[in-house]
Amino acid sequence: MTLTSVVEILWALSAIGLIILVLLHSPKGDGLGGLGGQAQLFTSTKSAETTLNRVTWTLTIIFMGLTIVLSAGWLTPPQ
Repeated sequence: MTLTSVVEILWALSAIGLIILVLLHSPKGDGLGGLGGQAQLFTSTKSAETTLNRVTWTLTIIFMGLTIVLSAGWLTPPQ
């Protein structure tokens, strides 16, 4: 397994995670997380929303960084 394929797998996992986290967001703070009772894992709705925002931004940065690395071709040897 090459380094490029490992980075591509991480890129795909971050994309899937980002999609899931964006779906969990809601203007009211519940989102789809209210269905599974995930909002009860935190002490308050404000804490849940803050944590959700931080994780979403972290995955966004990872996704965008990996997108730049993969599209620039920095992992493939020059020919």
